[in-house]
Amino acid sequence: MTYVIGADCIDVLDRSCVEVCPVDCIYVGGRKSYINGNECIDCGACEVECPVEAIVVDRAARKDPELKQHLEDSVAFFQAPLPGRDAPLGDPGGAQKLGEVGVDTPLVAG
Repeated sequence: MTYVIGADCIDVLDRSCVEVCPVDCIYVGGRKSYINGNECIDCGACEVECPVEAIVVDRAARKDPELKQHLEDSVAFFQAPLPGRDAPLGDPGGAQKLGEVGVDTPLVAG
């Protein structure tokens, strides 16, 4: 189980979720934030903190067509090369170490 950030986060970037994440697994794109499912420890701190209720558990996202699209998109954010990058982000081991990514997947950027 992990969490996914849905469309309600686009252009909000409140970052309350980033501040409470104990493992630093929430990465900031250009218009939206993304949770790295391989680094997430499923604590749920981000879900509670989100002011726009954009964060949901992945099993709930799989049942909702729009959220499922964002779940798949979140995987792509880490596993496919983003615009302007030669290689995928993969599992960088912490968002602060990497810094703001500054770009989004085509779903969010478009």
